[in-house]
Amino acid sequence: MGSHEAVAVAPPLDAATRARGRRLAIASHPAGMTHRTVYTEWVPVLALVGLGANEAVVGLQGAFDPLGHLLQLPVLRAVGRRSKRSLLVAGQVVAVVAGLPLLAYGWLHASPGPGAIALVLVSLAATTAGIAICDTVWFPLLRSYVERDQVGRFFGMLRSGWHLTLIAYFLAARGWIEAHPGSLAPLFAVGTAAGLLRIGLIARLPERSERTGRPIRVREALALLRTEPALRRYLAGVGGEGALWTGTAPFVIVLMRRVIGLSEAEVLLTTVAAYTGGLVSLYAWGHVVDRVGPARVFRWTALGLAAALLGLLAVREPGPFAVAWLTGFFFLAAVLRAGFGVADTHVLFRLAPDDAPASLIVVGGVCTNLARGVAPLLVGLGLERALAAGAPPLAVYHALFASSAALHALVFLPLRAFDGARTPAPAR
Repeated sequence: MGSHEAVAVAPPLDAATRARGRRLAIASHPAGMTHRTVYTEWVPVLALVGLGANEAVVGLQGAFDPLGHLLQLPVLRAVGRRSKRSLLVAGQVVAVVAGLPLLAYGWLHASPGPGAIALVLVSLAATTAGIAICDTVWFPLLRSYVERDQVGRFFGMLRSGWHLTLIAYFLAARGWIEAHPGSLAPLFAVGTAAGLLRIGLIARLPERSERTGRPIRVREALALLRTEPALRRYLAGVGGEGALWTGTAPFVIVLMRRVIGLSEAEVLLTTVAAYTGGLVSLYAWGHVVDRVGPARVFRWTALGLAAALLGLLAVREPGPFAVAWLTGFFFLAAVLRAGFGVADTHVLFRLAPDDAPASLIVVGGVCTNLARGVAPLLVGLGLERALAAGAPPLAVYHALFASSAALHALVFLPLRAFDGARTPAPAR
């Protein structure tokens, strides 16, 4: 995989160093994911809707995080010359600094308009650029800490921690918003504080070096798409599911606020349900994936998500039923996507070589995130066009959910080969 023939391979980390890396990763991840979530998911959508942004703008913002991962290709070149840890810290600093303008959201909300929306979009785009730099090296760093037969369990534990943190965050955020409608600046401030905390923790991470004295060639990394059929199957299934979800989930929030008429506090309640679903299931999914293999988990979760999306067609008007039904939807979807995500990481780490995982992991991340980024942009433009033509809003959103459900039922098909025992080992 790549051209490593004349390059000395760094020895594996010893057991004590790997254990220290796992502890620091688990300790730092809640802060990192809190910062990331605050600046890329639900809160930015609420902020843009509060400023009067249309569906196309919401779709554009939803594309920032995944499309920002295209930056991983030029950053990958630096992995051969610079410490992965230093790149991780630099990316986190960029992300924190770029998000600072949103601490003035109260002023923006008092003077909404195109200028305010543009400033929010620029800040969010720059923040996601920093996050993309971090993501280039985060999984390659983790790859050197994790025992090959315990990938599922490790990621179940790693992700459970940040889900618990975000549940606490969104419960507090819901109480704040209920008492102070439209006051989102404090929510962004907590995210900024979390980002600063992460900087101090990740600066101590150990690493297995991939420095060779020369940059990793992007062309060689992209050649993996041609030479690795298992990688292509992985990308077809995982990229497809990611695109379907990012092309649907932001518009469920828009439906709740703009069509059904739920309050910001009610929307944040569904957010708490989503992270609760991940928390209660992630560790169990880790054991399931390690025991039965990824293929069956991909099938179960994809079909379950299809059924859950069809359930959204029952939501038609505001009231206790809508709140309860949507809360249940996000809880169930989180449980299912947690399983799909653990299986996804299991396969990716199995495909990546032990001594130089960055190229394959980055190419996998870039390609799946490209699909995830294009989807909300195209869906947002399509929704805006349909609504401008006079189509009933509820019917438009229901058509989106039904289409997403039908396609979700198919995404596991390219992933059937990854049953654990037959998951292809990395080529050399």
